[in-house]
Amino acid sequence: MIRVVLVDDQALFRAGIRMLVASQPDLEVVGEAGNGQEAIDVVRAVRPDVVMMDIRMPVMDGLTATARILEDADPPRVVMLTTFDLDEAAARAIRRGASGFLLKDADPEFLLAAIRTVHSGSSVIAASATRELFAHFSAPEPTPVPARYGDLTDREREIFALAARGLSNSEIAAREFLSEATVKTHISRILTKLVLRDRVQLVVFAFEHGLTA
Repeated sequence: MIRVVLVDDQALFRAGIRMLVASQPDLEVVGEAGNGQEAIDVVRAVRPDVVMMDIRMPVMDGLTATARILEDADPPRVVMLTTFDLDEAAARAIRRGASGFLLKDADPEFLLAAIRTVHSGSSVIAASATRELFAHFSAPEPTPVPARYGDLTDREREIFALAARGLSNSEIAAREFLSEATVKTHISRILTKLVLRDRVQLVVFAFEHGLTA
């Protein structure tokens, strides 16, 4: 069972998402909050797997709350909820460790799939949208590439470059004539060597260090 906390200052919106999530046999809403401060308290009390976090709220915004939640030991995955396709606040949240973002008007099936996807850590939510977001808001001057990037093999660098462009495991496998299982193994090793939590962070790493060509 995937345990979910919903954070949004609009009670009606939370109610709609709660009913949608509750309709699924593998998902469960274990807490709700109407602002960022409440979110921190609820998350620390119930220890969910996934948090759906609105960005703009009173008292404390979702960006600040996400940063504090992700400082805790063994934090949940956090998905930012936004009204805008290209939202600079969502980009900042992802840089701080959020696992992706969703538009509030996303199709119900896509939202449910997103919760499962981010919980599994196996792929990026809206990979192309994440890449577009960082292409739009990335810093004009990339920072130096960390030494740990040098630990990647040539093959791992090839896979890294494709993943940074937003390609899925199946797309990388088809392009490189590999099995999906092999690609998944490569991605896992890349994340471990670069000390990254998931593929969203891989995209961020690539943009911040000028490795997106």
